[in-house]
Formats: sequence, structure tokens, C-alpha cells
Amino acid sequence: MVQFHEHIITDLLDDSNGGLVILSSGLSLSKLISSLILLHSSSQGTLLILSPSSPSIKSKIFFHLKALNPQFHQVPSEITADLPAHHRHSLYSSGLIFFITPRILIVDLLTNKLPTSNIAGLIILNAHSLSETSTEAFIVRIIRSFNRNAYIRAFSDKPHAMVSGFAKVERTMKCLYIRKLHLWPRFQVYASQELEKDPPVVVDIRVPMTKYMVGIQKAIIEVMDACLKEMRKTNKVDVEDLTVENGLFKSFDEIVRRQLDPIWHTLGKKTKQLVSDLKTLRKLLDYLVRYDAVTFLRYLDTLRVSESFRSVWIFAEGSYKIFDYAKKRVYRLERSDGVKLNESDRSVKNKKRKRKGDGKDSEEVDGPSSTSSSTGLVLEEVLEEAPKWKVLREVLEEIEEERQKQDVAREEAVVEDEGDDNGIVLVACKDERSCLQLEECIVNSPKKVMGEEWKKYLLSKLQLRDVVRQKKKPKDPKGFGVLDGVTPISPAQNAEASISKLEHDALLAAASGIRVLAEKDCVVEDPPGLDSGGRRRGKGKGKVGSKNGPVIIDGSGVHNSKKVATRAMHGGTNIDNMVLRKHTSADATISTNVKPLPPVHFYALESDQPILDVLKPSIIIVYHPDMTFVREIEVYKAENPSKRLKVFFLFYEESTEVQKFEASIRRENGAFESLIRQKSMMMIPVDQDGRCLGLNSTVEADLTNSQNSITRKAGGRKEVDKEMQIIVDMREFMSSLPNVLHQKGMRIIPVTLEVGDYILSPLICVERKSIQDLFMSFTSGRLYHQVETMVRYYRIPVLLIEFSQDKSFSFQSASDIGDDVTPNNIISKLSLLALHFPRLRIIWSRSLHATAEIFASLKANQDEPDETKAMRVGVPSEDGIVENDVRAENYNTSAVEFLRRLPGVTDSNYRAIMDGCKSLAELALLPVEKLAELMGGQKAARTLRDFLDAKYPTLL
Repeated sequence: MVQFHEHIITDLLDDSNGGLVILSSGLSLSKLISSLILLHSSSQGTLLILSPSSPSIKSKIFFHLKALNPQFHQVPSEITADLPAHHRHSLYSSGLIFFITPRILIVDLLTNKLPTSNIAGLIILNAHSLSETSTEAFIVRIIRSFNRNAYIRAFSDKPHAMVSGFAKVERTMKCLYIRKLHLWPRFQVYASQELEKDPPVVVDIRVPMTKYMVGIQKAIIEVMDACLKEMRKTNKVDVEDLTVENGLFKSFDEIVRRQLDPIWHTLGKKTKQLVSDLKTLRKLLDYLVRYDAVTFLRYLDTLRVSESFRSVWIFAEGSYKIFDYAKKRVYRLERSDGVKLNESDRSVKNKKRKRKGDGKDSEEVDGPSSTSSSTGLVLEEVLEEAPKWKVLREVLEEIEEERQKQDVAREEAVVEDEGDDNGIVLVACKDERSCLQLEECIVNSPKKVMGEEWKKYLLSKLQLRDVVRQKKKPKDPKGFGVLDGVTPISPAQNAEASISKLEHDALLAAASGIRVLAEKDCVVEDPPGLDSGGRRRGKGKGKVGSKNGPVIIDGSGVHNSKKVATRAMHGGTNIDNMVLRKHTSADATISTNVKPLPPVHFYALESDQPILDVLKPSIIIVYHPDMTFVREIEVYKAENPSKRLKVFFLFYEESTEVQKFEASIRRENGAFESLIRQKSMMMIPVDQDGRCLGLNSTVEADLTNSQNSITRKAGGRKEVDKEMQIIVDMREFMSSLPNVLHQKGMRIIPVTLEVGDYILSPLICVERKSIQDLFMSFTSGRLYHQVETMVRYYRIPVLLIEFSQDKSFSFQSASDIGDDVTPNNIISKLSLLALHFPRLRIIWSRSLHATAEIFASLKANQDEPDETKAMRVGVPSEDGIVENDVRAENYNTSAVEFLRRLPGVTDSNYRAIMDGCKSLAELALLPVEKLAELMGGQKAARTLRDFLDAKYPTLL
């Protein structure tokens, strides 16, 4: 355990009220929590830890508890909803430590299953995600009201999230009733001294990017800058936040959306699209340095198809460079006469770009002599490898050389600390895919890995072509749109209009060759040294050229076997060498002179596991730099000062990877500086005992002094207001509305309801829908069923549509609302719902607080709901009878539904018909005069009678 953790724990233990701890990312929050848990004794009471949203921190806490104290038997167990109520009650009284979800805890608090006097304290692990309306704040408020001695300890290792919004930290502390704020940045004196006392040996390797990678990065940043300039023109976003540096982080999307959400419905389509485009461009920058060239090109192809019509960035001035350079990293196009299509002069680049959609025009760039009938096309592989792959291999080779030297030295002389160097090499990557690919590179070779990716890419093109063909076949007449062999349908129909037809044909031809050979199952390994001889000539479209035998495709995209015959390996064709002409490079000889490599462990940073404490590596290679992981390495070295640790950092030189890493440190330091300033000026209200008062302290004060508010009536007494109570479905505690209702002074009764979400009175039942839930419920048809049951059991069924406070109070802009009823429009769906259920009341609420006000006004002249009756509504008894369902008890529900669908029967007369006859059989025998009397008109009666008497048409 590091010493600055001891300082944090000491500070927390000094204050019996608790505190809020914000520490730098990567400073091992899970170890800190584990140490606190070890200090808990059962005599203090039960300690509850609110389960965080990510399960990784929970697993880390369990791991560190076992590592810190193997004899510790009180490993926290989890309280789940599966446990019966009496069992949960006994656990709460046991004085042990438990993980529990906020939803279960709040329900048990409201139903008095949890004896609050037995709670020693509460630990909250995600303080950065709290607000005054969150369930955690609700829990703390109830615990504080019954047990003022319980401590609340909240933690966060995301300081930048604690400075978003106005006075976030102050508001969080007030809603948790906490007075003390503990800030522990990386530059804090105790932390920096300890982490820098015995640092690991660090080797910083700057890997130069290839010229095409530099070109793509420059083009993306240009396009991103252009999009940001367009955003600034709206005058609706804080200009200070709109920088390319901020655009590198995920939180940038949140910053922009938070500013634009309240006015989202007033924005034009272009501004909305710009927000989405900035997110896409950030991903592109990340993927450029993270993935290989073929994967990057494949992702660009999906963007071209999915975003081509809507996106603003694709039509920006420099965007074509992104696609062009990405293609050049994977393959080149040449004519059979040796002219490189992709390497033409800059002067004709714009002309070529304009003509890319038309194969004939692109043939005529270099003069009239090159015609589509006489000139073929050669596809040459480039398959540019990631520069870091080669460097990683060199680093591993160097590590193995050093290790062999050390082994020799150990044999000659006894070396101290021999047992401390276990020789484990750890390579840390961003994600699982990168780990698998790097492992493949080391086990096989980078060349083979790129070849496999290239084959997948080509086959995906073929699959797309087949899918489009299948869609086209039923619609088109015979011979139209159905093409032969390798030639695809025209690119304009294939949503790839920007790729030239010849280029598209060349890719499909290569893919067809792969598929033919795979189907024939004639793949053999390519024996070295057979490039110059041992070949035979072959004919036909199915065979594709090997190393020096290019495939020739004429202007129509068909193999021109008369001009240059394709060649295949004797005894079979190797898939690695069949995809047209290989691009030879100096690295091709690497397989002949392989140096030994050490055993390597790969770790995906996104998995967030305590890998350093598990493996205890001696050498760490940080392949994808990450600030949090760097801090974890520092803590690991501080905990093991005698361990010889060497760390290699692989950065792409002058890349956004470096910028992002440095910017993340600057951003965190800036967040802590802001927090330090806030702490110096913070005002926390306290009561006479020195305890913190919450955000609703004024309401509490009014309640306590209510009896003295009017002294002129009956000796200072005032009639006690009747306490409002609302029955709430258990599932609704995922939302914040029960918390806000409780703040308003209403009593919340959590039960499992079969019908509705909130029961306000014996007559009023409310089904609450957030905007997202409303759209999903309409799509699935669930809402229709929910409203139908509410209408059946309650006199006043209510559909509450609740908007978020920080978003626009509008479904869609006025310009998007059409005149006609359409099945896809949300307004049309609501209109149909209202027409189908005339008794349904629809209430629109701007926010949670507005909903609480609406509920209070609806309950003003109503009786309080009965808990037991509400629970029984919609639940059949042993006899199959459903209580309160008047229709189900007195009538055949199916027969009533059938009656209401008959011609002439309306909402105004179907009840009179039911009163006048006992069954449908009796109805069918009634004369027209009697029907007219029941239905309130001769016309309606005649319509029904004609329908009942109509002859059924037969074929005889």
C-alpha cells in the first residue's frame, strides 16, 4: 500500500461525518477502498457499498482484499432482489459489509425493511455521476433523517467530470450532506514525492508515421477545423470549447450536446449533422493510429455508404485526401502500359476526381490513344504495415538479447535480487482486437497478417455485391441489372458512386478469384524459391495471377485472357500470392532471419483488470499510451521499490496520439486547479450541531417550524396537513421521479404493480414514459397494451410524457410535422392512440419537478390510494376472477370487443345495446325497431341489421 493512501484514509477517519475524495485517474482507487474495508469492524454496524455501474472496480476490490489480507474472511457479499425480505433484514443487522444496488436499497429503506440505526456508513464509488435527483442522493437523505451518526464517504477518480456544469462539487456535497472535500491530484506533494522517489527506467520511442498516415491525419484535422468553424457560425455554442484539442476526447461530444440540447429542435439539419460529423472525425483520428491500413480503409468504405448523403465532412475541401491516401496505403492501380492511375500529376488530380464516377472518362485522362477497349487495368498490392509493428519486434528482440546476456552473467556470478526479476514482458494495447492482431504479427509475420486482412476486405466487397444483386433480381426484367462473372452492377446503383468503375471491377475480380480457389479447396503453402520457375500457363477467368503475373482487366471489367494470360502455381495456387501483384519491400526478408523473442503477455486496457498486480511484469511496453495506465505503472513501482522495472513507450511522432496523451494530463491538471479554487470559496450550510444541510434544507426548516407559523389560531396550533401518498411501481426506481416526489413531501409506497407506474388515487392511474421509452413502446406495441389495461381498471387513465430538463421541450421541429397521418410519425401515432382510447388523458411534462407539481395538483381533491387494492389490480385470483375489472366480472370481454367492431355500433351506443340484450345470439334476433330504440337511430339500426342478414357469397 502506498503512503499517500494512508494519508487519505487518516483524513477520512478524522471526520465522523464522512467526506468526498477526488483523486487523479490511475492512482488505484480500488486499493484505497479495499484498505478502508479492512479497517471496518462489525461492532460499528453494517457497511453498505453502492454497486458501481462498471463491474470491473468491484472485481478489483475483491482481488485487492485477498492480496492485502489473505486471512480476511469478511469478503463483501452482494445483496440482490432474489433474497427474501426477512433474509435481507437479518443481513442488514449483521454488522458485515455488503455491495448493494441503489434500487434495492432505496426500496428497502422506504418499506422499512432496513433498520437504519444499524448502518455504520455508506460508501459511494461514482461521485462524479451524482446529482440532486439521483437515487444515491435519495438514499443519503433518508439515512440522514433517521441516523445522523452514519458516515457517507464518496469517491471519484474522474476530476474532469467534477468540473462540468455550475458548482458541480458543491452541489454534490450538499446532496450527500458532506462538509469535507479531499483533493488528491498527481502533483500533490505526498503523491508526487512517493511516485518519483524510485521511478522505473523509461524508454520513450518516437516512431515516424508513413507519409500517407501523415497526409490522412493532416486532412482529418483540416476537415475537423472546417466543421468547427461552421459550428461557430451558429452562435449557440461556447466558442472557447470548440478547439481541435478538445475534439480529441469523448467528452467533447457531451460538452457540445449539453449546450445544444435545450435548443436542439430549433437547430437546422446542418448543425445537427456537424455534431455527428465531429464524433466521426474523432473516431477516424483514433482508428488511424490504432488499426492497420486495410481495417481503416474498410471503416472508411462503411462511412462512404452510410453517411454519403447526409454528412457535411465528406463534402469538405480536403476530405477526398482521406479516402485517396487510405486507398494508396492498401493498393495501387496501374494500366497495363505502366501508367499509375493513383500517382498522376497534381494538375490532373481535380479532373480525375470529377471523373471518378465514370470509367470511360478516367481512361481518357492521358490522351486519346488510351481507350477503354485497348487498355487493361492492373491492381498492385501495397499493404502498408503499421510502423509500430516493426519497432515492437525490434524492442522484443533487444529485450531477449539483454536477457540472454544477463543469463550468462548469472551463470558466471551470483546476482542479487534474482528472484525479483521474473522476466515477464507485458504489452498494453487499447482493445482486444489490437492485442490479437499484434500477437498474430509476432507469431506469424506482419506480411501474413496484412494478407489475411486484405482477403477479408476483398471478400466483403463480393458479399456486398451479392446482396445488392439479390435485392435487384426480383424487381428487374430478365437481362437487366443481372451481370455475369466478375463484373458488378454499376457503382451508381451500388451506393459507391465515388469509386471509379474500373477500380471497383478490379477489386471484385480479385475477390472472385479468392472465392473460386477457396471453393475448389486447392490452397497449398507457397514454397520459397519457386518464384522464378515451376509455373505453367493457365486459361480462363477463374485463375488469378501470382507474384509476377498481374491480372489484366479490360474496360468492361472482364478478364482479358487473350492479351496476357494469368498464371497459377503448379499443383495449386497459394492464396497469399494469388491476389494480383504483390508490393515487394525491404521488410520481405524478415522471415529468413528471425531472431528469438521473449514470451509476451498482451493486455487490453479497456478490460480494466489489475494486470500489474497479477503478473508482476519486469518489462512493460505501452503500445497505445494511456494516462490512467501510466499512473498505474507508477503506483505499481512505488509499491515494489526493489523491483527492476523497464517501461517502453511507443508514440507515433507528431501524431494526435501524442497530442491526446499530453492534453489529457493538461486537462486533468486544469480540472484540479479549478477544484482547488472552488474549495477555497465553497459555502456549505451547516446546522447548530455543525452538520451539513442538504439542498432542500429550507423545506425541512419549514416542516419543523410549521406548528409555530401561525400563533393567533388556537394557541399556536395549526391543523396538520394531510400527508399525500403515491403508490409507485418497483421498476420506476430506476428513474429519479420518486426522489423528486419525496422531496416535495409526498410519501412514497413502493410495490409491484401489474397495471400502471404511479397510482395517485383510487381513480387515477399514470403510465410514465420518457421520450426514448415512448418511441420504443410505440415500436414494440407495448404502449397499446398498457393503455388498454389502464382503461379497463381505472376511471381516469393518464399517459405522462416526460421530457428531460436539459433538453428541448419538443418532439420535433415544427417544419418536420406533416399534414398527413403517417405510420412512422410520432405525432400520428399519438393521435391514433387518443382516438382509439377516448378516456385516456395525455399529460406533457417539461421536467421531473414539473411532474411533481402536476401530481400534487391532480391529487388535490382525491382520496389517497389503497396499497393492497392497487397490488391486486390486474392480478387474477385463484378462481380466475380479476378484481376491479367491471367488464371482466359482468361481461364477456371478447364478446364486448366483437360487438364494438360491428357496423353501426359506436362508443355512445354499445353500452345501451349491452343493457338491452344478454348475448350476441339475442342481438342477432332483435327486430329493426328494437335495434333503433337501443342504438338511438334508424340508420344505425338498419346498417347493423343489413350486416347481420347479409348472405355469405358462395362459389356454387
